[in-house]
Amino acid sequence: MSKEPQKPDPSADDSTAVLERPTRRSFLTRVGAAGVAIGTGQLHSVALADSDTNQEAEAPAAAIASDDSANIHVRLNVNGTNHELDIDPRTSLLDCVREHLHLTGTKKGCDHGQCGACTVHVDGRRVNSCLSLAATHEGEAITTIEGIGKPGALHPMQAAFVEHDGFQCGYCTSGQIMSAVALLHEPYGHSDDDVKEAMSGNICRCGAYTNIVCAIQQVRRKV
Repeated sequence: MSKEPQKPDPSADDSTAVLERPTRRSFLTRVGAAGVAIGTGQLHSVALADSDTNQEAEAPAAAIASDDSANIHVRLNVNGTNHELDIDPRTSLLDCVREHLHLTGTKKGCDHGQCGACTVHVDGRRVNSCLSLAATHEGEAITTIEGIGKPGALHPMQAAFVEHDGFQCGYCTSGQIMSAVALLHEPYGHSDDDVKEAMSGNICRCGAYTNIVCAIQQVRRKV
């Protein structure tokens, strides 16, 4: 006796059937849900970006207010003139004379104390002003290149640099002259090698060292 073929039960595993053959309605429903999810994510990202932007915009204002409130009052004597200043305690002597007093003859070269372009005198001693905090020099006499001599009344060292062509681009010249003037009162020997050793902290990228030594030696012989 033959058996009749069994017909599949339409009620069995409806979920599998739906997954295998998606209807138009199920397809549109899934696409719509995905669009909502993506749109929500984008709105969340935009909100976060706006929040970050607002925080960044507010941060500089807060920093400025904080910096202003953190300023200290200093009294500096520069080139014989007393100056009352409110500065950030982290301000270097170099930035102080250039940015606050507008004495731009002192140059910022390496800003790491390696080239000597920023040399000034503090109580007659040569100092790399980029490595020294301005606030530490209250009560001391600070001299920049502007306080050494002026057009028509040059310091002998300035005149010697001109005579011996001791500069080319001129960027290092103020630091060279400030070191050379201090050298006149320092215990170094009389030879050219002694001068080279004493001036080794001042770099001339143009290579005018021979003329610089000649200028210094001329002045030293007259002192």
